[in-house]
Amino acid sequence: MSENIDYINYSCYFTVFREGEQFVSYNALSMVISGEMELNDGVHREIFRSGDVYLVRKNQLLKFLKKPGEEAEFKSLSIRFDDEMLKRMSEEEHFILPEKLKTPAFVDVSEVTHLKYFMESLLQYQDLLENKSPELALLKQKEALILLFGHDQSLKNILYDISDPYKIDLEGFMMKNYHFNVKLDRFAYLTGRSLATFKRDFEKAFNTTPRKWLLEKRLQEAHYLLEKGKKATDIYLDLGFEDLSHFSFAFKKQYGLPPSRL
Repeated sequence: MSENIDYINYSCYFTVFREGEQFVSYNALSMVISGEMELNDGVHREIFRSGDVYLVRKNQLLKFLKKPGEEAEFKSLSIRFDDEMLKRMSEEEHFILPEKLKTPAFVDVSEVTHLKYFMESLLQYQDLLENKSPELALLKQKEALILLFGHDQSLKNILYDISDPYKIDLEGFMMKNYHFNVKLDRFAYLTGRSLATFKRDFEKAFNTTPRKWLLEKRLQEAHYLLEKGKKATDIYLDLGFEDLSHFSFAFKKQYGLPPSRL
């Protein structure tokens, strides 16, 4: 169950749930109410539990895994910050963005007591927010930002950066991020290219098409992990495959035998 409430969202899952496409298109402040949330951006991996609060950055590749607890379902609360509101706030403050910062896809702010109290207080407004009270939602968004910036002014450098990604080294980016399950237009956007330019630059760099390269690269990694004793059920999602049957079919077609026989 998931209830979309404009920019404040209450989520509830009774079984283990893994996000489909692993691309973050918005900034958000979230708190785990019960269960566990595992985040992995390919470099940093962290598990957040009941009462933990974290900030997720937009335009990032990030794997989400939501797990219910032993006695309770997974529940979380999130506040999304849309670009228009962030732009207005930065203009009101006459904030000038310095150079783009390379920071993790998520920031743990669980130790910031006033942020935790604020997120807990939102649970008391659930009925109002579910009834689509835009004035209250906007007020709470701004309050959350004030508290975040009160904790760390440098977070403005992250949240107020609403520009499109600039053109970066395509080959290095793809070698690092091929295992994320995202569409080609997402990869193109994150490397600062149109889809057509991305495909053209990709073929120059790798002498093949993006789809073919991604499949082969993921299968090569799968072959390596299976030889090391990993099970197909444990690796196919982490390598960017949609489901186990698709992975098994592709693997058998590439190597002539199913993953279980390796």
